[in-house]
Amino acid sequence: MLHISGTTRLYGLIGDPLTASKSPQLWNRLFMEQGADAACVPFGVKGDDLSAFVTGARAVGNLSGLLVTMPHKQRMLDYVDELHPTARDVGAINVIRCNSDGRWIGANFDGIGCVLGMEWDGLHPAKKSVLLIGAGGAGRAIAFAVASAGARALTIFNANRSRAEDLIKSVNETTDCHATFGAPDPHKFEVVINATSLGMKPSDPLPLDPDRLKPGTIVVDIVNSVEPTPLYRAASERGCRIQNNRPMHEGQAVHTMRFLGFDYVPEGRSMQGIGLP
Repeated sequence: MLHISGTTRLYGLIGDPLTASKSPQLWNRLFMEQGADAACVPFGVKGDDLSAFVTGARAVGNLSGLLVTMPHKQRMLDYVDELHPTARDVGAINVIRCNSDGRWIGANFDGIGCVLGMEWDGLHPAKKSVLLIGAGGAGRAIAFAVASAGARALTIFNANRSRAEDLIKSVNETTDCHATFGAPDPHKFEVVINATSLGMKPSDPLPLDPDRLKPGTIVVDIVNSVEPTPLYRAASERGCRIQNNRPMHEGQAVHTMRFLGFDYVPEGRSMQGIGLP
């Protein structure tokens, strides 16, 4: 970090926990490769401390952006000055651009980042039946993105059914995809996406019964984990087409960095034929 000086612009990652996050390494490597006078640092901010953090952060004159992860994606809506259409539709934020005039603009690229990652690996959800487990901040974003990407049908399960039904209503009102509530039974689906936090801890239960997975089913597990999650391992053993959280994070990074004024193409990925909003 020898490039840090008194003029360095700061980008923060806020959430709790952050132990498995790779964003600071990715961003700082990019800054150094591009010769940018910028640095990304993690800020461990617990749920009840968000208001205090924002008060202090707004006083930092060289803060140019924030990456937002759980548990703050929906709570952060109350602390920005303007919502990008991606955040307005989803009702959650995963990145904030801190403008020089002091205004904070919140956006959300979780969903379209997930779909971009699936597209890179030949797992595009278009014309497929999709089971989405989880209707939190990331789940909401993925629901809208998958529906907008042309999924044939979308079934959503969440332990809090009212949260899932609220999301279903919004998806049906704003996209052409038909969304319904259903049990987390993957047997009849072509695509299964785990957007819960189950799998972050070794003691977590699986979000579904792996014995109900059929060979060839596309299984995407977005859980942040330094090791393959139990769902990832179980789906692999059953001959599923599996994807961990890395492609989603790379897709998020492409959109997020464009939003913050940087160009980025992940190593080994091609942007040819990729349409970015």
